Amino acid sequence: MYTHIPGSLARTLTLVLGIALGTAAPAGPPIELPDPGRAPDAPLGNTRPLDLPDIGSTADGVMTTGQEQRLGRAFMHSVRKALPVDDDPLLNDYISSLGSTLVGASGTGAGSYTFFLIDEPVINAFAGPGGYVGVYAGLILAASSEDELAAVMAHEIAHVTQRHLMRSIENQAQYTLPTLALLVAAAILGAQVSGDVAAAAVTGIQAASIQQQINFTRDNEKEADRVGIVTLAKAGHDPYAMAGFFERLAKNSRTQENNAPEFLRTHPVNTNRIADAVGRAESYGHRQRPDSLRFQLTRADLRQRSFRRADLAVESFRKTLKAGRYADETAAHYGLALALERAGDLDEATKGAKALRAKLPQQAEVVILDARLQRRRGDLDGALANLSEALGLSPSSVPLNMAQAETLMAAGRAGPALKALRVVAGQRPKDPQLYKLMSDAAGRSGEKGEAHLYRAEYLYLTGDLDPAVKQLEHGLRTPGLSYQASARLQARLDDLRGEQRDLKKERGAFGSP
Repeated sequence: MYTHIPGSLARTLTLVLGIALGTAAPAGPPIELPDPGRAPDAPLGNTRPLDLPDIGSTADGVMTTGQEQRLGRAFMHSVRKALPVDDDPLLNDYISSLGSTLVGASGTGAGSYTFFLIDEPVINAFAGPGGYVGVYAGLILAASSEDELAAVMAHEIAHVTQRHLMRSIENQAQYTLPTLALLVAAAILGAQVSGDVAAAAVTGIQAASIQQQINFTRDNEKEADRVGIVTLAKAGHDPYAMAGFFERLAKNSRTQENNAPEFLRTHPVNTNRIADAVGRAESYGHRQRPDSLRFQLTRADLRQRSFRRADLAVESFRKTLKAGRYADETAAHYGLALALERAGDLDEATKGAKALRAKLPQQAEVVILDARLQRRRGDLDGALANLSEALGLSPSSVPLNMAQAETLMAAGRAGPALKALRVVAGQRPKDPQLYKLMSDAAGRSGEKGEAHLYRAEYLYLTGDLDPAVKQLEHGLRTPGLSYQASARLQARLDDLRGEQRDLKKERGAFGSP
């Protein structure tokens, strides 16, 4: 994974645990995020400083599948507390679809994966326990092709399939899962997570040497590169994309910082690693594969969001279209329509959406944009008709079903909205936004017990364990609750109380209140 680990605590954790979740030494000098309006083949710009990430992670161990899943959930709670996880249905659906394709090509079928987006302009990605793979918005914007993005994700998936993380923490069996989750999260996210408990956990542990940590990191990175390139090729992506992305980042760092040669010597992204990746790719040859439209639409959405002011985003996209400086014209028009909507110019945004619908009548991103604008303008029937037509061809689409549910809710039809959401709940069992909508729909349709259950699940998935327990307790006191609803609430309450007890034991072990 690529990560910058600030502070002495993170450095201690990285050495003590021996986990290669970040670089062996502190991550290198900042590089710059490309100018959102630059031409596709232009050099990286200098608009925003970013940490040069270390594409790598870790994983293997002596845990049961259930224990690893619990560790993953606890880790994800720490991530949500520390980072701006973006639950946008369309953006996450794209990341999840690309990730699922790569997992299928890996041929391992090892475990379940949860891919999620972090709304920060950092060129970064990481893999945590339980198959949780985080992708930063900055990485998607910095990737010059979908192959490069897929290369980073394939590398992270390889860390999971090779169980690097689990192997690295097998000697930490004296710690319970909540503490291990904090240790792993602290190693990945640095000082952004709970420092007191993590620092207490490492007291008395003998640290490994820096050189041992470097060697361990390089061994895992090399293996993840090798396995990731195989996955890339099997998925139909260009296997040279991994080396190409590494080299582009390394060249940019050399132009940005005087001490880059020393940094490249200690950082996992070095000339030897690039050469190894090229050598592996030669076994497969180049694959000419155009970027998917979804990749370009996702980049356009993230690009317009990267502007703090909507009017600046509108101006940038208009200049891009006028100058013809775009990788995909359709995506540029989509980004402009989104920026116009954000700026409150619904008339111009609607014109743009209608033009896109005429060209791409079944594209989920375009259908949802058009329907959302119709809803904002008061045409709920028209929005529902458009969404129903699109769902007729893509009935299992999570973003379309969620957009339909939101529109049904706006039309006062909570029952059908809940039915639509239940259709896709099995596909996104770890999506907090989905459970938030389901709770609202259940409450409005009179299913009070289910409303409490879904609300508790939303709170739990966003890292609020204690409020989730209280929500379930409150739900069990609902008058007229059916036996089935009561049983579901009680079963989930028992699960979450068990996690509460584990956390209390941890706090007591380290003298915390």
